[in-house]
Formats: sequence, C-alpha cells, structure tokens
Amino acid sequence: METTAEEFFHDFRQDLLAGAEANGSFLLAEFMDVVSRELTETGFTEGFEFAHYRAQRGMRVDGYWFNDEGGLNLFVADFDSRTELASLTRTDVDAAFKRAVNFFDASLRKNLAADLEITSPEYGLARQIADRKSLIRHLNLILVSERILSDRIQALPDAETAGIATSFHIWDISRLHRQRSSRSHKEALDLDFEAMFGTGISCLPAHLGTDAYQSYLVVMPGPILSTIYEKFGARLLEQNVRTFLQARAKVNQGIRTTIMTEPGMFFAYNNGITATAQGVETKRTGDGLQITRITDLQIVNGGQTTASLFHTRRKDKADLTQIFVQMKLSVIDNEESEKVVPRISEYANTQNRVQAADFFSNHAYHIRMEEFSRRLWAPAGKGAQRETKWFYERARGQYADAQAKLTPAEQKRFKAENPKPQMLTKTDLAKFENVWDDHPRYVNLGAEKNFARYAARIGKEWDKSSDSFNEAYFKRAVARGIIFRATERIVSAQPWYNNGYRANIVAYTLAVLSELTRRQEKSLDFQRVWNAQAISPVLESTIAVVASRVNDDLLRPMQGISNISEWAKREACWTRMLENMDEFADLLPDEFDCECLSRDDHLSEKRAARNTQKVDNGIEAQTKVFAIPAARWIAVHETLAAKRLLTPKEIGILNVAMQMPMKIPTEKQCVVLLDTIEKARAEGINID
Repeated sequence: METTAEEFFHDFRQDLLAGAEANGSFLLAEFMDVVSRELTETGFTEGFEFAHYRAQRGMRVDGYWFNDEGGLNLFVADFDSRTELASLTRTDVDAAFKRAVNFFDASLRKNLAADLEITSPEYGLARQIADRKSLIRHLNLILVSERILSDRIQALPDAETAGIATSFHIWDISRLHRQRSSRSHKEALDLDFEAMFGTGISCLPAHLGTDAYQSYLVVMPGPILSTIYEKFGARLLEQNVRTFLQARAKVNQGIRTTIMTEPGMFFAYNNGITATAQGVETKRTGDGLQITRITDLQIVNGGQTTASLFHTRRKDKADLTQIFVQMKLSVIDNEESEKVVPRISEYANTQNRVQAADFFSNHAYHIRMEEFSRRLWAPAGKGAQRETKWFYERARGQYADAQAKLTPAEQKRFKAENPKPQMLTKTDLAKFENVWDDHPRYVNLGAEKNFARYAARIGKEWDKSSDSFNEAYFKRAVARGIIFRATERIVSAQPWYNNGYRANIVAYTLAVLSELTRRQEKSLDFQRVWNAQAISPVLESTIAVVASRVNDDLLRPMQGISNISEWAKREACWTRMLENMDEFADLLPDEFDCECLSRDDHLSEKRAARNTQKVDNGIEAQTKVFAIPAARWIAVHETLAAKRLLTPKEIGILNVAMQMPMKIPTEKQCVVLLDTIEKARAEGINID
C-alpha cells in the first residue's frame, strides 16, 4: 500500500522527532543527518559533514563534502520543523541558493574565515574553500527541504559561481518520498545525449535471437564518457564498482599512458566497459542506429577506465577526442534489476575480483547477518515489556519493503517488533566495527570509503574463518551500535560541545576506548550491553570524560591544517592520540574494570561461539541438501563427471547423495555438496 506525499511527510516528521530525542540532537541537525544518509547510501554524495552557518548578510550553509574529483557539494536546508506539508516556491528556492552562493563567494574571495570562530565547523569549511581555490572544478548546490516543490519549477540550468561551474539540485519531501518508494531504492539517472551533447551514440543491437532482454554494442566517445562521470561521479557506477574504486587508486597508469601517448590505439588496447540500463531510446540516422537516451545507466565493470579518462583529462589536460571505448549495454527490466545487475557485475569483474566481487549485498556474510537479525530477539530494555529485534538491511529498502503489503494492524505489529531506531544498514555496521577493530580514520573518510575498507577486511576474515561470524558476533555488533549511538547522544549533551565535529569526536572516542582495553589485555563486555540494550552509568561517564579529552586533541591540529574534519582523516591524528594513550588511561575511573572481560574470558567466549556456528552450519547444509531430490544429484554427477570436473572426494559424496533417502550424507559431506552445487550452477545446471 503506497503512501501519499502528505502521509510520508507526517511519518518523516515523527521519525525526525523521535530521532532527535533519542540522539540528543537539535531538529535541524537530525534533519540533515537523516537526509544526508539517504543521499550517501544512494550514491548522490560520497559523504557529508555538518556545518551550520547563518548570517544576517544573506549567507547560509548547513553541510558540505569535498570529493576526489575536484567537486564540492554545499548543502543548504529549508527546515523550520513545520507541522503541515507546505509548498516550496521559486522565490524560496532562489533565495536559498543565493544564500549558499554568497557563503561560497565570501569564503573564496572575501576571506570570510577571518570573521569566524576558529574552532567552528564553518571556519574550517570557509578556510578549506579558500585553500582549495585552484582545485575546485565543480560546485554542486543542494537544497534539502521539508516542503514540497511547486510544479511550476521544472529545470534549474547550470551556471557559474566565481568562475566555477555550478549545478543546482533540490531534494524536497516528494523527491525523498519517491526515492524511498522506488523499487530500485535509488534515483535513476536520465541521460538525454542529444540535449547534453547534441548527438546520439552509435550502437549495434546485440539481442537478436532472444526476447529475454535487449543488449547493444556501443562505441562511446571518450569526451562524452568523461563528461558524464564529471557530472554524476559515483552515481554512474554500480554500488559494488564504487566500493572497488574506493579501495584502489583512481588512475590506472597503463590506461593513462595509452591516453597520453597512443590515444588512437585506446579502443584496441582497452577491454571496454560493461553497463546496464532500465531503458533505452534509439533512432535511425544516416550513420546507422543511435542511442539518444538512457534511463539509469550503471557501469558494472570498467569503473577504473571511466575514472581514469576523467582524471587524465583533468590533471594532465589530455585530449580525449581520439579516444573511443567499447561498451556492452544490457537493458534490464526494473523488476529484474535487483537480482540480475549484481550477477552481471559479479561475473564481469572476475578478472579483478575483490573478495567475492567486492562484498555484494548477496555475499554469504550479509545473508548470515540478515538471518540473525530476523531470528534473534533482543532482551527487553529497561522499562520495556516486550522483546524486539534489530533489523539488518542487507539490501537497501528491505525495511520498507517488509511492510509494503501488510495491513495497518500488521504494520503496527512489525514496527513494534522491529523499531525504526533498531534498523541497521551495511554502512552502519561498517562504522560500528571499524572504530573498534580497525581505524577511526576510515570512519571519518565517509561512508563509501569506510565501507570499502571494511569490505576488504571482513572478506579476508570470512575466507579465513566464516565460523567466527556467528550469533555472538552479531550481538557484539549490535552492542557496538548501541554504544556508538549512545556516544553520539552523550557528546551532544556536553557543555563543551559547540555543535560541530560530533562524528569525528565519536569515532576517536570509541577507538581510544578500544585501544585502552586492548593494552590492558581486556575486552569491553559487549554481552552485558546486549543484555541490557543500553550502556551502564559507569560506561556513560567514562565515555564523557574520554570524549572531552578527544575533543581537546582534535581541536589542536598539526600546523598547516585548518579544517578539523580534514585533520581527523589524517594518519597523524590517530598517531598523536596513540602517543598520548597514557594520559587517556589516567582518565578511566576504577569502576571501568567492571565493564570489561579478561582476555582469557573473551577468547573462551569466542571459541564457544565458533563451535556453535560450526554445528549450525552443518544443520543448515543438511537442510538445503535434503531439499534437492536424488534425481537432481544424478544430473549433477553425470554433467560434472563428463567434463572431468569432480575430485575423487566429490564423487564419493555424490554417490551418497544420489541414494537419498536410502543413504544420508553427514553434516560435513553436506557442506561439500553445497560447494559442488555452485560448481554445477557454473556449468549451467539448474538446481533450484
């Protein structure tokens, strides 16, 4: 049952009020946090830093993000905690963008930073704009509003601000509503090549003989591909390719060399790109068939080629007019895209595979976390009468999808069992885990880069011992989430907090606590946090004193760095805190020992949890194997044996499976049979 914009507005407002109360934050900060997370998760922006500045001189800004492509996203809010849905007029839009333009211009050309408090986020932003003057190539002004945009406003043409190309984007309540309601859970790119470049793109149809889907072989001009990437950046890349690029250098030196020295041979040397789309419009011309429009173009292989073209043109002033890139374009129906696109991406990326094709949402790790989240009941918290669950959103939009076909009464029950504040995304989990186990710097680099780091780390650990990711691991991850969110609330309530850098303070505070317990050969008792579904008064007071010291440290960046958020992304920031760890240790109250487990107790708990997971894996494997009839196992054996793809061990175990139910495979044998199934699927055998 789809909601109207009016209903969405009221639900959105209630979530906002509840979130602000739970997090101890101002409504504006909560509004920007909610919207920015939405835009980050869908690839519209790579990250977000809150920085609220409003002056009588007609200037305003509410957040920002500098990306690696020389772009700056400046956010300005239209928010007044309205109780009813109102209209956003052209006058309102022009005034909001004018205030953001004034802030940028004053920062760039009028030394605005000199008038601002040196420890404030807006000072850091203004200084960084001035310092990066020669590096900023594109300015994206993003208006986020709790109102609904007037139908009279159609398009906002690009312009220039202080000589810098500027684009204008509006995210009103109806656009947010469409975003959350869409099947693909992200806003589709609509590329009109004739309007953007004055010409279509030459192509050949390659779907002859099949009605399953359309496909085209495309010759993509280098300048056009580079320009599209410059305009849309990470949004052009399928999520898993984005993750891949975040974990690697942007420019491939071999690609760069060809662009610079042999541009005419680029088509011959380069493997090309693989892409998908939801829709394509074509027309016949004197030069043959051309694609004139593509809806939701997503590059699923060749992201590095695309990024390298852009960076080489920008940094080396390379001429791309002789560059052409071959592109295989598959048009996938919206209904099938969620299932098919990840598969295309996975199979297309086998040559540069990174931990199961870059840790897709259908990786076994995420599937297991999802299964735990649907099955495990969290203890009732203090004062509560019923147990609840922590809903893990393995694929974007699952939380909303789970309620889509429920009656109002069923929705009410679902939300009672799965409260919205207890919904976790993949990027949430990456944040909670990395501050404790890896490095606070990555968390400060933004959601995409942090997730890339997390994916690479967990992918290796999964291959080494998947049994380590068990019920205890899931409960620990949730406990870390409880601590993380409590720390956000604690920091916001401190008298020294000046409404800036909360994300940086929280990340380093928890990293310091993790380091202190590790040096004492202890571990925080996460099971206690899970059992209570809250942190204790002792842990709360400990976090408060450590956060205060962390704040003091962050506000003293090394010479030459003016932006605290940028300082938090440097290795030197964490190195200096590590050097001062004895001072942090002196802050811990004696009672903090009661919050920790000894190293031996901690390792004993982990061993027991691993052993339990091994038993669960065997039971799960048997259940899946028993669901496949003997006749299907015979087909698997015949096909793989004919191709000599079976080991003696697999042949022996398949002989048992082919005699079910007369013979029953053991749990260990069933694990081997599941691997054999994957081998069979690769050979085209239908097991489902």
